[in-house]
Amino acid sequence: MNMMTGGSFQSMSIMAMGITPYINSSIILQLLTVAVPALEKLAKEGPEGRKKIQEWTRYLTVVLAFVQAVGLVFAMRANSYGGLWYIVIGISMAAGTALAMWLGERITENGLGNGISLLIMAGVVSNMFNWGRQAAVGVFAGTVGILPVLVVVIAFVAMIVAITYVDMGERRIPVQYAKRMVGRKMYGGQSTHIPMKINSTGVMPLIFGFAILQFPATIFAFFPASSLNIWWMSFQNGIWYQVVLALLIVAFTYFYTSITFNPIDISKNMQQNGGLIPGIRQGRATSDYLAKVSGRLTLFSALFLAVLATIPTMLTRLFGIQAPFAASSVLIAVSVALETLRQIEAQMVMRHHKGFL
Repeated sequence: MNMMTGGSFQSMSIMAMGITPYINSSIILQLLTVAVPALEKLAKEGPEGRKKIQEWTRYLTVVLAFVQAVGLVFAMRANSYGGLWYIVIGISMAAGTALAMWLGERITENGLGNGISLLIMAGVVSNMFNWGRQAAVGVFAGTVGILPVLVVVIAFVAMIVAITYVDMGERRIPVQYAKRMVGRKMYGGQSTHIPMKINSTGVMPLIFGFAILQFPATIFAFFPASSLNIWWMSFQNGIWYQVVLALLIVAFTYFYTSITFNPIDISKNMQQNGGLIPGIRQGRATSDYLAKVSGRLTLFSALFLAVLATIPTMLTRLFGIQAPFAASSVLIAVSVALETLRQIEAQMVMRHHKGFL
């Protein structure tokens, strides 16, 4: 959490919660949209429906920020505070989260890219600079070895290169549209493709996997002297914790792909518009082919994310140095940087062609 907030959680400022409650509320409403028919109907109503869901997301964000702030302060208290103190702290931190959410929405409306994602990226990059400063001081003071620092830097650069390569990769399914007469005009006949991203799920499987494994730790922390809490702490430091985390990431990658990619709907839309994949019959054969291609891409994406999630822990185990990044934060930062670059390039193209219009 401190990594995602750029160090604000460590200093317990009013921005200590950062934008994390907004992310959680967005995920909750996104999953409820799939599960609850009323929300699904609202999401399909167009801009007005999405505007209503966005409004509910804001309200849920403030509530989650207040509850999370009170719970964290209560769990980490050094002294016994009264009930009024918890209310004041909860309201203050909820206000900080609301401010961050408002800033993100203003950036989205008046800037480039998604403002919430840019705030998260700023927090991750800020934390990396803080770690670099501390590591440099430690190396010159002799308290930190230069080899572990170099290994962390090399691993960080390697993760950026790998994530960039996978994020920009896509499988293009060729589609041919047949010519058809509408009145006196001829339509169709062009060739296009369906771009299928290698990692279409993004960072969601990592967030779900870490959240599921964090739930027992939160429950057992209320009973610090219990045998269950002691066992869980030893389990977290073992290899089986990483195995369970990897399996959860794989499972959630397949789950999230299944709710975001529907090959049957794509096949129906192609058939209605006279499109077909060369060498594949329309209808059931097309949907089966898309499902097979999606399954192969999802398998690679799941294994990639599972390996990515274990790298920071491996560095800590092998070299005894705490990695200043998590797989999810690096994935978010790189994805946001690439998307922002695409937005800038699109704006430059529009500006370049403005004279012709």
